[in-house]
Amino acid sequence: MNIVLLSGGSGKRLWPLSNDVRSKQFIKIFKTQEGDYESMVQRVYRQIKKADSEASVTIATSKTQVSSIHNQLGDNVGISIEPCRRDTFPAIALATAYLHDVKGISEEEAVVVCPVDPYVNDDYFQALKELSALAQKGESNLVLMGIEPTYPSEKYGYIMPLSADHVSKVETFKEKPDAKTAQEYIDKGALWNGGVFAYKLKYVLKRAHELIDFTDYYDLYTKYDTLTKISFDYAVVEKENDISVMRFAGEWKDLGTWNTLTEAMEENVVGKGILNETCENVHVLNELNMPILCMGLKDVIVAASAEGIIVSDKEQSSYIKPFVDAIDQQVMFAEKSWGSFKVLDVQEGSMTIAVTLNAGHKMNYHSHQRRDEVWTVISGQGRTIVDGMEQPVAPGDVITIQAGCKHTIIADTQLRVIEVQLGEDITVEDKCKHELEE
Repeated sequence: MNIVLLSGGSGKRLWPLSNDVRSKQFIKIFKTQEGDYESMVQRVYRQIKKADSEASVTIATSKTQVSSIHNQLGDNVGISIEPCRRDTFPAIALATAYLHDVKGISEEEAVVVCPVDPYVNDDYFQALKELSALAQKGESNLVLMGIEPTYPSEKYGYIMPLSADHVSKVETFKEKPDAKTAQEYIDKGALWNGGVFAYKLKYVLKRAHELIDFTDYYDLYTKYDTLTKISFDYAVVEKENDISVMRFAGEWKDLGTWNTLTEAMEENVVGKGILNETCENVHVLNELNMPILCMGLKDVIVAASAEGIIVSDKEQSSYIKPFVDAIDQQVMFAEKSWGSFKVLDVQEGSMTIAVTLNAGHKMNYHSHQRRDEVWTVISGQGRTIVDGMEQPVAPGDVITIQAGCKHTIIADTQLRVIEVQLGEDITVEDKCKHELEE
């Protein structure tokens, strides 16, 4: 089974745990059987591999998410990088060309496209296998998954099937309605359009060549920033007459807000938190190393990270985005391909950061022109390379790096470092990458 997971958005509706570089799908809030926590993307990837261990998974995403994907899923997952945001049709066209031209998948093979962040059970992935098999048979150009609606939602478009059969031809589509109209659609047998569909590679490649002037994946990637922003629904689905829909009646939730996310949580507190006996339907998600105490609250979400704190009525939390857009806050935590960092302190002329490097990983070999750095090793074993000179490092070692010096750090075991940046102009733009001679 070939699967493309669409991973987009900054996830500001789940602020402060999500931000411009950490989207909602990377927040670790779901408890595993081992007692650890996993993110939405880890959960979905694990479920895919459980359903089909040989599944080829490609994630279509922006450059800003690549480090988080590698950090959480490793280096074996395929990634189709969008140079910039151009909506879902260009993203899907690019991912399809990537599968064909880079991964060498035949244009006769089927591919399933779905969002990266639904909250679903294992039966959903068995349904994806069935959807892929239907597309492989080629009886329709597109095969959609239609979600059996559980309430008259205003958030989704609706698919109107020709019959009540498990697999039916599609009569028409309806835009996102109001609640009253949604109920009328449901009474007529409509299904939610969850953005899950399958096709043979040659179908989307043909449609892409009809709408975009390009030769192959590499050419399309180069031209990507010139493409018109348009959704897959508008560019392809609404113009296609030969579409089937397969019904899915299992659990399916879009966890796009704190209100919906907490419905899927198995426990009320993640991190350090205390709820007294008078709290009702209260959830705490705390990434700070300090306790949160809640007393006498009802229907409330409390979420805290280095980015900020939200205390909100759950229903009102759905309206968070314009308030977060108005907050000008430096990114305080991010996952990188080599590990993660957390900003501990920001002062005039300095910034203090806790850095964790995973075993076997290293930072890019780089330099800064406008700041000095002082690294103090807290735990682990590793090596530093400063202007070509390598030396081992261990807990207690201090490395001073002057502006202009090329440097990197390599983790032989997990390595924890306190990095102090010193300068009058400390910015993420002040970084120049270099080739490291072996």
